[in-house]
Amino acid sequence: MRTLTSSLINRQDGLATSRQLTDLGWSRSTVAHRCGKGGPWQRVLPRVILLQTGAPSPRQRLRAALLYAGEGALLTGAAALTLYGVRGLGPPAKAPPVDVLVPAGRNPRSRAYVRIHRTRNEVRRLPVEGLPCAHLARAVIDAIPTLGDGRAVTALLAEVVQRGRCTLDDLTSTLKSVHRGSDPRITPTIEGLTAGIRSVAEADARRVLAAAAIAPPVWNHNLYLRDGTFLARPDAYWPAAGLVLEIDSREWHLSPDAWEHTMTRRNRMTQHGLTVLSVSPSQLRDNPDEIVAAIRGALGRGVCSAEVVARSVGTSWRVWGVALC
Repeated sequence: MRTLTSSLINRQDGLATSRQLTDLGWSRSTVAHRCGKGGPWQRVLPRVILLQTGAPSPRQRLRAALLYAGEGALLTGAAALTLYGVRGLGPPAKAPPVDVLVPAGRNPRSRAYVRIHRTRNEVRRLPVEGLPCAHLARAVIDAIPTLGDGRAVTALLAEVVQRGRCTLDDLTSTLKSVHRGSDPRITPTIEGLTAGIRSVAEADARRVLAAAAIAPPVWNHNLYLRDGTFLARPDAYWPAAGLVLEIDSREWHLSPDAWEHTMTRRNRMTQHGLTVLSVSPSQLRDNPDEIVAAIRGALGRGVCSAEVVARSVGTSWRVWGVALC
């Protein structure tokens, strides 16, 4: 019995259900005694027992939630996203709730720190760090109701798209399948991502430009020289004016190497005739009028350089040697 119990408990991170212990030969009275005051075991959720003293670890909390929810249960929302390595949720709470997805026919209820969500749709099951999780797009959509505001929604969706963790099609199709598209924070975020936005700062810039009625740029498109050499992928670009807007977040420029790379990239764009304006996220928030005035001025001057945009190719733009002075 000890060997069987040890094997099962190891696979389940030191946890078992009451039924599993009974099946392994432990009597109910023995289990109750061991879970009593001062005993070596503890009940962490109804019918779920941790076979040790002390507080459960974060991983044990997740495993306990799955055991409580029963067969077919999947981690979703912030719990799954943390396992996936998504950072856009911000720092986790000390003991955050755990969202668990179960088939519609199952009847566990939300209890303690476990929040139960039911679905009639078949959800792809993926093992992440050895724990069953909903696919990333579903976990993202299930996390949105727990986020505070539109900026938090943008940060999360922009991260998973920017890092190539899932596509916009994945997100929009999942939204439709769970009928969450009515959330007023989601539509502008999806529109921004479709336009090429890949960060909260870029979303802020897009709102500032729209409010000022400035012609929209293209966002995060590749620029190439005439010979096919890659030039850069600026945050925002106005092809007709050869104007680039770069939003320099301190997060990405703390190291000397990162700063030197940024300077080299910016100098190359200037060398090939592009006008480059640099702003910080805080300037966009605190002094948007100054940014708008600078952009209007640059757009009003037009292009006077040796190389300007001539045509688009797919989602990229090519820079050709044509003088407009």
